Amino acid sequence: MERILVTGSAGHLGEALVRVLMERGHDVVGLDVLASPFTTVVGSVADRDVVRSAMPGVTAVLHPATLHKPHVGSHTRQDFVDTNVTGTLTLLEESVAAGVGSFVFTSTTSAFGRALTPGAGRPATWITEDVVPVPRNVYGVTKTAAENLCELVHRDHGLPVVVLRTSRFFPEADDRDEVRNAYEDANLKANEYLYRRVDLQDVVDAHLLAMAAAPSIGFDRMIVSATTPFTPTHLTELHGSAASVVARLFPDQPEEYGRRGWRMFDDIDRVYVNDRARSALGWTPRYDFAHVLACLSAGEDFRSPLAAAVGAKGYHTETTGIYTIR
Repeated sequence: MERILVTGSAGHLGEALVRVLMERGHDVVGLDVLASPFTTVVGSVADRDVVRSAMPGVTAVLHPATLHKPHVGSHTRQDFVDTNVTGTLTLLEESVAAGVGSFVFTSTTSAFGRALTPGAGRPATWITEDVVPVPRNVYGVTKTAAENLCELVHRDHGLPVVVLRTSRFFPEADDRDEVRNAYEDANLKANEYLYRRVDLQDVVDAHLLAMAAAPSIGFDRMIVSATTPFTPTHLTELHGSAASVVARLFPDQPEEYGRRGWRMFDDIDRVYVNDRARSALGWTPRYDFAHVLACLSAGEDFRSPLAAAVGAKGYHTETTGIYTIR
């Protein structure tokens, strides 16, 4: 039985990972600054003594703990450096010292930053791992720096590391007022499965596959997002006439949306491509836009049972903006 360290065990992905790993019979150490039913060790990933105390017997590390984009307005840049950069480096170094055989770092498609947005009149952007990140804020800067530390430690010490750049899987409402006011939340999330959202169950599956494959891979970065129905031939039309593209690809979509008073986006500015993760990991995400439409037709929740069980967490210990209290 493997002993696996999961950071951020009180958060969305951390809890989901602990749940699934324990169901599969693994010995799990959950590390988080917050106590929770899924947290074994309470403390910061940036505290070397805390991390070292969690390491005995650990054979693999799954590292989703982070300060997120919603923390940009509530935390300092130094806080982001401490958690996202120093914390990741501490985990990497202690993993090397402990002889850990597999390390999976949860990064974000937000790391692409300004590279995601096409210029006026340009086609939507086709986002693969070859796109060079241009971080938009301290969140993106620190996640990109942490990715680079992962690669450096792999090259210097041979630690097998897979970086997973995940798209949106959080259940909270969008942080943009104009978007929340224009779309019902479920409508917004359904639309996003076309190009920038992924279900929590599929994210967990990708992490566990990456954990198993890391020793043979060595190091790589992979995008984890629902499989898009779009191809590069759609990019010009997506940036301005997305609803027409979707209606052609899914003829039942307009009727399903019409029954609910929902709307498709007119404009889709980027498309995340998950080809590398599917190929390298044998990952087969189950929750895509076709699944969403099938659930709508059947009157069912399009979230996975795992996503529903974990639910919303929020990002702050006090009410901050639209985000819920932890």
